[in-house]
Amino acid sequence: MQTKKYTRLMLASTLVLAAHAGWASDEGTLTMGTSVNYSSGKYGTQTSTDITSIPLNVAYDKGPWTFKVSVPYIRITGPSDVVVGVGKTSATTSTVRTASGLGDVVTAATYNFYNNAEAQFGADVTGKIKFGTADSAKGLGTGENDYSVILDVYKKVNQLTFFGGIGYTALGSSAAIPLRNVFSLTAGSVFKMDEKNNAGFAYDYRQKSSATSAAQSELTAFYVHKFDKSWKTQTYLLKGFSDGSPDWGAGVSVGYAF
Repeated sequence: MQTKKYTRLMLASTLVLAAHAGWASDEGTLTMGTSVNYSSGKYGTQTSTDITSIPLNVAYDKGPWTFKVSVPYIRITGPSDVVVGVGKTSATTSTVRTASGLGDVVTAATYNFYNNAEAQFGADVTGKIKFGTADSAKGLGTGENDYSVILDVYKKVNQLTFFGGIGYTALGSSAAIPLRNVFSLTAGSVFKMDEKNNAGFAYDYRQKSSATSAAQSELTAFYVHKFDKSWKTQTYLLKGFSDGSPDWGAGVSVGYAF
C-alpha cells in the first residue's frame, strides 16, 4: 500500500521534471504547502480501509538540487492489521479500529545530474529517507526507517514531457512486521496546456513488501494550475489495480513559492 504522502511526493517530483527544462534559480526558491489526501481500499480484506493524510510540505530548489521535507498528519479507519505504507500484515482476521496522529516524516534530496537543453532531455537521482515517526501500535506506520534511491529520466517533445523512473527501497523490517526490500517503477507524461495550466498522468508499480501484502499498481491523473509566480494548486484522482493499492483516492494541494 502506498500512502498518499508518498504519492504526493512523487507527483511533486513529476512536476519538477516537467518544469526542469532549465535548472532552478541559482538564488534558490523556497516552497511551502499542504494538501488533503483521501484513499479507500480493501487491501485483500473484507473491510475497506480509509486513510486521510494532511502533510506540511517544504521544498527548496537551488541550481541542480531540490530538497524536500514532508510532515503528515494521518487518520486511518479499517482492519487493525492493515498498516499505512505496507498493507495487510497478517493472514488472520482482525478488528476494525480508528487511529490518528503524526505520520512518517519523509526527507528527500534530488540532484539533476544531466540536463541537455538542446535535446530537451534530463536525468535526476534522488535519495529519500522515511523516518519511522508514526505510531506502529496504531498502525500509522511500521516504526522503522526506510531508505530509497530513485533514478528519473525525462524527455520534452513540444508541449509534452515524458518521464520514467526506477527506484529501490530498503524497508525497515522488525519481528512484528517483517518486510523485504523492493523495486519500484514510474512512467507517465505531463501536457503543458498554457503558461498556467498543466495536466498529466503517472503509473506506479512496486513489488510486494511482505508475504501477506500485495504488489502496488495504480494510475494517477492530475491537474496543476498556477495562479501567479508564487501560488500553485494541484488536484488528482487515483485508481488502484491491485490489493496492494487503494481502490481509489483523491486530493488537492496548494503551495506558495517565496
